[in-house]
Amino acid sequence: MDQQESSAQIAESYVLKGADVRVVERFFSVPLDYSKPDGQKIRVFARSLIPLDDAKVSADQQTVDSDRPYFLYLQGGPGFEVNLFSSLDLAAIIHKKGYQTLWLDQRGTGLSTPISVSSLTSQTDGEIAQYLKHFRADNIVRDCEFIRKTLIGGKKPEEDRKWTIMGQSFGGFCATTYLSFHSEGLKEVFLTGGLPPLVDHPDPVYRRLFERVAKRNEVYYAKYPRDVQRVRKILSYVGENNVQFPDSGQLTPSRWLQLGFDLGMHAGIDRIHQLVLRAATDLETSGSLSYGLLCAVQSKQSFDTNPIYAILHEPLYCQGRAAQWSAHRLLEEHPQFRWETAKQMDENIPVYFTGEMIFPGMFDDYANLRPLRRAAELLAAESDWDKLYDISQLKKNTVKVNTATYYDDMYVDFELSQETAATIANTEQYITNQNFHNGIRKNGQEILTTLFEISKRLKD
Repeated sequence: MDQQESSAQIAESYVLKGADVRVVERFFSVPLDYSKPDGQKIRVFARSLIPLDDAKVSADQQTVDSDRPYFLYLQGGPGFEVNLFSSLDLAAIIHKKGYQTLWLDQRGTGLSTPISVSSLTSQTDGEIAQYLKHFRADNIVRDCEFIRKTLIGGKKPEEDRKWTIMGQSFGGFCATTYLSFHSEGLKEVFLTGGLPPLVDHPDPVYRRLFERVAKRNEVYYAKYPRDVQRVRKILSYVGENNVQFPDSGQLTPSRWLQLGFDLGMHAGIDRIHQLVLRAATDLETSGSLSYGLLCAVQSKQSFDTNPIYAILHEPLYCQGRAAQWSAHRLLEEHPQFRWETAKQMDENIPVYFTGEMIFPGMFDDYANLRPLRRAAELLAAESDWDKLYDISQLKKNTVKVNTATYYDDMYVDFELSQETAATIANTEQYITNQNFHNGIRKNGQEILTTLFEISKRLKD
């Protein structure tokens, strides 16, 4: 048995009775660097969910099979794993369409050789940077192809060797890379909030992002006008005091404003307000921020536990160019997002929360990012990045692409996504202003029903 065949062995299989699914969990040994297939290996974890009645289980439970075709889900991020229990509702919708689902912990996340400070401490800063260069969409797609060939590469007829994929947010970026370089493995593609801007550098993305985040701030303060003063008082307090989180991270004005990451999600404005109200109440009643409030803020910010997001978020756009801390540079053009300048403005002018932006100061403020600061600086200056998209291939694409595009998406610019949709041949969109970026979690039934209807129409 060769390595690829052996890597398909089941690590564990069990039944979730309440969900009526059999869970099949596997680890795959894959090259860290696919240009060196005999070099260092990492493990990638994938979890299959099969409707209980359709799972064929051997007597010793070492083999589980199903006649259903695979539907691979690619998680948003970068740098986030797939949670089993939050996936069940979405899986149930997809299963009703005749699929079994496969949920991938992308390399470096979850159970897939996860990136953490402890896993990197034996390496130099330069070695860490070089290691992390292998965790972008291009290699995630190579992992997917390795897994596809392992699971169904020997099937006959040849069409059964292909699978259907769905990309949410950054998962859609990965799906577009997949279409660019390995479309022969795909039957069909579904995208939700995931039509990537086909750029080679993050600056055009962040210029649009600052505009969209400013509009969401306007909506926020229009709904909660008293928060103008509350936010200013909170920022003044944390700017003048040494406020430590329970994990030894630092609460600075910049980190408080990073709560704006949630502005583009369903109910995100209201969640931010609750934290603002709680913090303001703490200051009014005790003159300091409570342990409970600090725990609540810390739990909202996942950069410590998912460092890939902070380190590779800007480089995920790069093709032959360096990011050079794009958001930080462009922040200088937007004084209302910076407490250092906004505090000099009239006290009735709101200070804007930032959005999906990474700043070098985060590698001081977040305890578990501090040891990675130098590696992050090296990657921000790195220009030797491979291509992520093949525009000529996308223009002649023959794989059906069905996408839910959100007009008011704060994270993926609508106009840039329309340029991408016009580039990828065989693409049809469901465009709506009724959902935000996390619409698939909020209104999955509606969105997927519409996308499957589009898919059926394309096939007729």
